[in-house]
Amino acid sequence: MSSQIQTQECCPRFDPVPWDGKLFEWNNKRFIKDSVTTQFYMPLNFGEVITRMSEKVTRAGAEMPDWLCLSDHTSESNMDLYLAVDKEVDGAENVTLSGKFLSKVYEGDFEKTAEWCSDFENYAKSKGLAVKKWYMWYTTCPACAEKYGKNYVVIISEVE
Repeated sequence: MSSQIQTQECCPRFDPVPWDGKLFEWNNKRFIKDSVTTQFYMPLNFGEVITRMSEKVTRAGAEMPDWLCLSDHTSESNMDLYLAVDKEVDGAENVTLSGKFLSKVYEGDFEKTAEWCSDFENYAKSKGLAVKKWYMWYTTCPACAEKYGKNYVVIISEVE
């Protein structure tokens, strides 16, 4: 069973180039929203929630552009997920995001998150921007990160 998990591709290989150091203007960009239970910010049911969300997308005949999934750590016990979709999804909480969003790609162990956030804040300031709202994009599950040999995390923030 474990060899099957290691060879199965559940997460597409992530290309950091289109996301590293980019500024996006989103106008009602579509997402569906759900929540993950966390303990001290560590997700407990991430896989279950992302599976539930992607099943809703499949049933609706929708697509998930770039497999973009933003994580919003709202407290030490909750993380909201925003999964990008190309159309409204029945049975899901449909939301939109609008504004200017800055992204920067990081690679490595999650223990570096505080370091990445500090670097991102300095990066935004160097561009004359202030961070309004933070999101993290964990681009692959742990098994696929191990399989690909890279654990890419993208910080995407709404900026002004």
